[in-house]
Amino acid sequence: MPVPPVPSESPASSVPPVPPVPPASTDGVRPPVVTPVVTPSLVVIGAGPRGTGFLERLAANAPSLYDGRPLDIHLVDPYPPGAGRIWRRDQSPLLWMNSMAEDVTMYTDESVVLEGPVRPGPALHEWAREVREGRISLPAESERAEPGLRAAITALTGQTFPSRQVQSAYLSWVYEQTVAALPPGATLHLHRTHALRISGPRGGRQRVWLEDRAEPLLADLVVLTLGHLDGEPDARQRELGDFARRHHLIHLPPDFTADSDLSALPAGEPVLVRGFGLAFVDLMVLLTEGRGGRYSGSADHDGGALTYHPSGREPVLYVGSRRGVPYHSKIGYGLDGERPPLPRFLGPAQIDELLSRPGPPDFERDLRPLVDKELGFAHYHRLFSAHPERTRVGWTDFEEKYAAADPGSPELDALVTTAVPDPADRIDLAALDRPLDGVRFPSYDALQDALRAYIAADLVRRHDPSHSADLAVFYGLLSVYGQLMRLGDLGDMDDRWHGFFSYLASGPPGPRLRQLLALSRAGVVRFLGPDMTVETDERQGVFRARSAGVPGEYVEARALVEARLPDPSPERTRSPLLRALYEEGAAVTAGAGLVKVDPDDGRLVERDGRPHPRRFALGPYTTARSSGAFTRPRTGGPAFRQNDATARAALVLLGELPFRTGPVSSSADRPRAVPPSPDDSRSGSTDGPRVVSPDGPRAVSSTAGRAPSGPSEAER
Repeated sequence: MPVPPVPSESPASSVPPVPPVPPASTDGVRPPVVTPVVTPSLVVIGAGPRGTGFLERLAANAPSLYDGRPLDIHLVDPYPPGAGRIWRRDQSPLLWMNSMAEDVTMYTDESVVLEGPVRPGPALHEWAREVREGRISLPAESERAEPGLRAAITALTGQTFPSRQVQSAYLSWVYEQTVAALPPGATLHLHRTHALRISGPRGGRQRVWLEDRAEPLLADLVVLTLGHLDGEPDARQRELGDFARRHHLIHLPPDFTADSDLSALPAGEPVLVRGFGLAFVDLMVLLTEGRGGRYSGSADHDGGALTYHPSGREPVLYVGSRRGVPYHSKIGYGLDGERPPLPRFLGPAQIDELLSRPGPPDFERDLRPLVDKELGFAHYHRLFSAHPERTRVGWTDFEEKYAAADPGSPELDALVTTAVPDPADRIDLAALDRPLDGVRFPSYDALQDALRAYIAADLVRRHDPSHSADLAVFYGLLSVYGQLMRLGDLGDMDDRWHGFFSYLASGPPGPRLRQLLALSRAGVVRFLGPDMTVETDERQGVFRARSAGVPGEYVEARALVEARLPDPSPERTRSPLLRALYEEGAAVTAGAGLVKVDPDDGRLVERDGRPHPRRFALGPYTTARSSGAFTRPRTGGPAFRQNDATARAALVLLGELPFRTGPVSSSADRPRAVPPSPDDSRSGSTDGPRVVSPDGPRAVSSTAGRAPSGPSEAER
C-alpha cells in the first residue's frame, strides 16, 4: 500500500524528528523532556562493485535476520555509486575489461555456497540482451551518455570484451536494483565525499569523520568496501623522482593508468616502461589509439593480419619486467563436458589441518606443494578425459599413482613422462612462471623476433580447444584461490602467488596481444626482456635500462613509466582512512602489507589479535582479497560468500541492539527535516527504501554529480 513520504533527517544524524516538548504546566511542574528514539545505523565506505555487492547481500538477508525496524545506511564515496572510481563512465571508451561479457556477473547462483538466500540476476551479456530487447531500461545517467554507449551495449554478445563504460552502465543498473530491494524501513544516505577517520569505543557507536563535514556520522557498525587505493612512492621511487626533477626528466610512479597524465610523454621519443601486465596494456592503448593511431585488418584472427598505422604522435615504448613477457592471453573458448572435480588435493580438509597447527603456515613449505599438485590434477584430469588419444595409460591407474607421488618428486616426473608422451601436453609450472629464465639473446633485434614468436604461439594455444587442459588449470586456480582465502594471511610474503595467479589467469584479451604484435612490427613497442633493471646516470642525465636476456646491452631514455598498481600497504597508502586505521591498531601482514580480517566474517583484526566487534572490511587491500574484480557465473564466487557472511553478521548485530533513546543537547545534535526534492513527486510515495543525497531524499539516485579528483575509496 502506498504511503506518503516522511521527512528525512540530516545525513549527519541518525535520529528521527524530535517530538515537540509540551509547555510547562500551570502548577509549576515541568513535564519530563522527551528524547528521540535512536535508529540503528550502518556506514558503508566504498560505493563501487564491492560496496554494491555487500548491499545486495544485506537486502537479501534482511527479511530473515532483521525485524523490519528502521535502519539508516550511509554510503560514502566521492565517485558514482555502483561503478566507483575504476569503473566510472568518465574514462576513455578505448579501455576494455579483460573478461568476456559472459564471464561477469554481480549476482549469486546455485554454485555459491552461502548461508543466505540465492538471488539470481543477469550476467553482463544477459543484461545487455534485455536492454536490447526493451525489457530493461538503462539508468538515467547512462541514457544521458553519448549515443555510442547505448550502441555498444546493444551490440554486446557473450564473447565480447566490453568497454569499461559499458560495465559502468551495468554496475549503475545493479546498484539501482539493489537499493530498490532494501527493506522498506531502510533509508540510504549518499555522501559523495571521502571518509577520513573512524573513532569510537570497541563496544559502542563508531564515529566516521568525512572530508566535508564538521560533525561525524554515528554508526553502530562500519563496513569498509574500499577498492584499489593510491599509494605514496617507496624509497626507490622517491629517488627516481628526485633524479628526474634534477635533470628535467619524466618519471611516472605506479598509478592507475586511466588516471595518469600521459601528455608529458613526447612523440617519437623513447620511454622506458617497467611492467608488462594489465597496466601496461592500458598505457599501450592510450599512447597509440588514444593519440590517433589506427589498425587495419582483424584483431580476431592471426596476429599477422593486423597492421598498425601510426599517427606520428606516439612515443616509442621499451617494455620489460621480471618475467619479460606479457600476461598470458585470456582463453578464447569454453569448457565442454565435465569440469575437473575440484578441490582434490587442496580442499577444506587440508585447510582445516593447517589451521589446527599452532603457528601460521609457510606458503612455500606447507602450501606450494598442495597448490602444484591441485593444478596438475586439474590439468591431467582434463587431458585424460577430453583427449585420451594423447595419453598412454588409463586414467584410473594414472590417478592412483599421481595421488601417491609427492609434488616435484622423481616418481611423479617418471609417471608423467611415461603416461603423457608429448611434452607440450605436460604441465610445467616453473616454465610457465618464468618462460625466459636462463635464456640469452645475442641482440635486442633477436629478442624482438623471439618475443613475437612467443606471443603468437601463446595466442594460438589459448584459443585452441585441443589444449583445453589449460582452461582446466584456470578452474584449478580459482579453486585454489577460494581455499587459500580461508587462511587470511597466506604466508605469501613477497606476493609471488598472487602475481602468478594474475599472470596466468587474469591476462589481457587476445585482441590486445594481437595489437601488441602489430605495434612491435611497426616499431612503436620494443621488448627489453626479463629481469629488467633501471639505473640513473647523473653525468648524462638519463635513465638506463638493462635486461638479463641481452647481456651487455642497454637502452637510455629521458622518460620512465612504472606500469603497475600502487603499493596497497597502510604505511604508504594515500587513503587517510586506511592510514588512520593502521596507526590506531589495525593489524597488517608483514609481506604484502594487507589489512588483516577475520576470514569468517570480515571483521577487522587488531594488532592484539582480537577482531573488532564493530568494524568490517572487504576488498583487495585485505587478507581476504578475492581472485578478481568480478565473478564468473557458476564458479562458486568466494567474494559472494564473503559479502554474505559480512552482511549476515552486520544484520545480526544490528538486530540485537537494545531499544535506545538519545538526549538532545545542542542544535548540532538535532535532526533536520530535509524538504522533498522534485523526484519525490514521482516516486517518494512508493513503498520501499529511500535514498537521501545532500540535496534531498530520492527513491533511487545514482546521478548525484561528478566526483572530485583525488584518491578514492572506490572498488575496482
